[in-house]
Amino acid sequence: MPAQMRAVLAGVVLLVLAACGSPAEGPAAGPSAERSLILATTTSTQDSGLLDELLPAFTEATGWGVKPIAVGSGQAIEMGRRGEADVLLVHSPAAEEEFVAEGTAGRRLLVMHNDFVLLGAEADPAGVRGLAVDEAMRRIAASGAVFVSRGDESGTHAREKSLWEQAGVEPAGAGYQETGQGMGATLRVAAEKAGYTLADRATYLSQPDGLAVLVEGDPGLLNVYHVIEVTTRAGDRVQPEAATAFADWITGTDAQQRIGEFGRAEFGQPLFVPDAGKPDPTG
Repeated sequence: MPAQMRAVLAGVVLLVLAACGSPAEGPAAGPSAERSLILATTTSTQDSGLLDELLPAFTEATGWGVKPIAVGSGQAIEMGRRGEADVLLVHSPAAEEEFVAEGTAGRRLLVMHNDFVLLGAEADPAGVRGLAVDEAMRRIAASGAVFVSRGDESGTHAREKSLWEQAGVEPAGAGYQETGQGMGATLRVAAEKAGYTLADRATYLSQPDGLAVLVEGDPGLLNVYHVIEVTTRAGDRVQPEAATAFADWITGTDAQQRIGEFGRAEFGQPLFVPDAGKPDPTG
């Protein structure tokens, strides 16, 4: 074969190899477009930085890429209900149980917990510091002080509404203001207005400027997270194998260790407590 022809053929071979790429060798080769799942989760897991810690490790371990969509728990559950997500990581137990009872979900597994805290300006105009949460909510309402609510049907908003109900109070008036936004944005608004608000501790610790913890440790402030698998009964686009992979991983040893260490170096305490395999406090 003439040398010129051999050179042409060699060039063609190199172009074909470049176009095809070398074969992937396991998860370390990175996720493909076909192995990408949608995770519907809460703004607290994003705003606290937990997703940045967990998702790359999950992809490395399994080969599944993740597209996280951080919304309120209520919106995340609605995405699961419509088959628009493969798996959920949420913290609204009553809404979760209702969704699972409908029959389109798979397993609902305990993942972790932290707690809610009632926050306000250091001056504490309603005088709620150190009170039981029910009495604190009553005093805030009676004082007419500003209370900034997420107002977005998230897990935090659902808990806030239940706290008002338990306190026998219907929040209203100019002092009660809803942002319709996530936890980080709501904290910023509350700080600007020197108002009170309810937040998960993890997001508060990651951006605490301008607000102080005034009420904490009450049993009514426990904040529990579950992973919920979505199944094809919710829609044909759902990837049940992806849901299973994520649920198995986040309740496994590596993820649980990562959760237990997250925040410890920066804040002197973990932002979440790993709970997989423990009795579920929400039943």
